[in-house]
Amino acid sequence: MGDVIGDLSSKRAQILGTETRGNVRVITALVPLSEIPGYTTKLRSMTQGRGVPYLEPSHYEEVPANIAQKIVDKKTGAIRH
Repeated sequence: MGDVIGDLSSKRAQILGTETRGNVRVITALVPLSEIPGYTTKLRSMTQGRGVPYLEPSHYEEVPANIAQKIVDKKTGAIRH
């Protein structure tokens, strides 16, 4: 479970809590939608095929300034150092 929480944290996730339901461990987190593509495959790899994500939209939030700048640069073709 620590590997999954660590990976979520690297994706700018806010871990809201964890719980055990029988043999199942549930991690509740808020993760930016831009970090989700390909996550099911990575989760299954980290959990030997047992991890199953459940996703639902939560809310909208302003993009952090550094990420907003990367989006603008990509669209305009600007290169920053």
